Amino acid sequence: MNLKEIFSISIPLTAATLALILGIFIHRIHAKITGTEKRKIYHPVGCTVFHLAFNFHRLHDAMADLAFKHTSFRLLSFFRSDVYTTHPPNIEYILKTNFGNYGKGSYNYDILTDLLGDGIFTVDGEKWRRQRKIASYEFSTKILRDFSSGVFKATAVKLAGIVSKASASNQSIEIQDLLMKATLDSVFKILLGIELDGLCGTFEEGTRFSDAFDKASAIMVYRYVDVFWKIKRFFNIGSEAVLRKSIKVIDEFVYKLIKSKIEQLNSSHADLQPVKKEDIVSRFVELKETDPKYLRDIILSFVTAGKDTTASSLSWFLYMICKHPHIQERIAKEVIQATQMSDGASIEELAAGITEETIDKMHYLHAVLTETLRLYPAAPVDGKICFSDDTLPDGFSVKKGDMVAYLPYAMGRMKALWGNDVEEFRPERWLNENGFFQPASPFIFTTFQAGPRICLGKEFAYRQMKIFSMILLGSYKFKLSDEKKKVNYRSAMTLQIEGGLHLCAFPRLSPGK
Repeated sequence: MNLKEIFSISIPLTAATLALILGIFIHRIHAKITGTEKRKIYHPVGCTVFHLAFNFHRLHDAMADLAFKHTSFRLLSFFRSDVYTTHPPNIEYILKTNFGNYGKGSYNYDILTDLLGDGIFTVDGEKWRRQRKIASYEFSTKILRDFSSGVFKATAVKLAGIVSKASASNQSIEIQDLLMKATLDSVFKILLGIELDGLCGTFEEGTRFSDAFDKASAIMVYRYVDVFWKIKRFFNIGSEAVLRKSIKVIDEFVYKLIKSKIEQLNSSHADLQPVKKEDIVSRFVELKETDPKYLRDIILSFVTAGKDTTASSLSWFLYMICKHPHIQERIAKEVIQATQMSDGASIEELAAGITEETIDKMHYLHAVLTETLRLYPAAPVDGKICFSDDTLPDGFSVKKGDMVAYLPYAMGRMKALWGNDVEEFRPERWLNENGFFQPASPFIFTTFQAGPRICLGKEFAYRQMKIFSMILLGSYKFKLSDEKKKVNYRSAMTLQIEGGLHLCAFPRLSPGK
């Protein structure tokens, strides 16, 4: 075909294209004039960022109040319009159906990266897929499951020993702080194979790390409502100055541990002495992932996921069963029946009786833990960034750059989702007629997310909470130190009890009684 033939074909095609474009343009003009063009509609405005900043001390209840008025609503700030939703079809759409259009984005990345770096909770695309793939494989291995169960039991026994001493001397205990230390000990043992021993306080550096991490986590959350945080970071003043100091402590601690672990592994290879690679970092290093910054971000992501979440959830669990003693006693009986412990069994004997089989029998305990998470989800709000203009299933539009967040805390309190008894703590709602646990839709019970980003550690979290609960409740009865004291949460990355949870423990003279 010569040039003349080519041009003879391309000219009529171009003319046809121009005619089509002109036709579309004329149609759009006609639609605007006649008012027949479909206009985009946006969610009603619920509040401004100043409203949330003013209500930061009761942030999640303020969000719930707004959600009761509007299933989905907008929050206005200086540069953006964020959408908050409790509508399950919307949540399924952003977490699963149109997953590719919703992610962490630069907005969340900018807020979280100072602490979490390029960890799995801050990144999208290939970085996220790579970490997710490796972590997913590791979490599915029997080696890690068995290793973690052993760690959970050993740590829970140590915690029970502290409770035993307090009980013997008739002293109350602040259980949330102990649980924070216990879960951090567990996380570092599983991550790096080291004994942090925060429970006994013998590792001073570990204590400083934990305190710094708690401060940094709280400031990360405050950034979402602090419109001046970038200015404060630039001048290194106020909360941002505290954050910078905290991150310095965190980094010095973590990098030191990473260096020590890599040297240990290299030394074992050089000496031809095989090291049992059960901890996560050792297995990452075995896969040639030795960049300290990469490992640092992975470690802090796992600490975020595994420390405060299970500790805060267990704290709320203990609070609720103290408010409902009959539920506490039913759990204790289930523990004894599942483990077949005899009267007078020691804490160590009870721990030895906890196996995968006995854990699987704890349907009522699973229901109580889940009912706790319904009302007190570890992550009370979670948001994604919209990457391109879109319309949600409820018919309202969202713009590129908008954050679309769902509200587990508010959703757990909505009659439309849970019935008229929504405010009642009723574990039976999670059991079928045969007494077996039955899950709810992950787009209604959103504690562990759903879709491709569903929490990798969900089963690990339940296993840890069950093991801790079985050892503690199989050995002790718990009561609130002050029955009249009102318990509130503090606004942080996870839903923690403000001021801790003070309990009194009493030995069970006969198991389950």
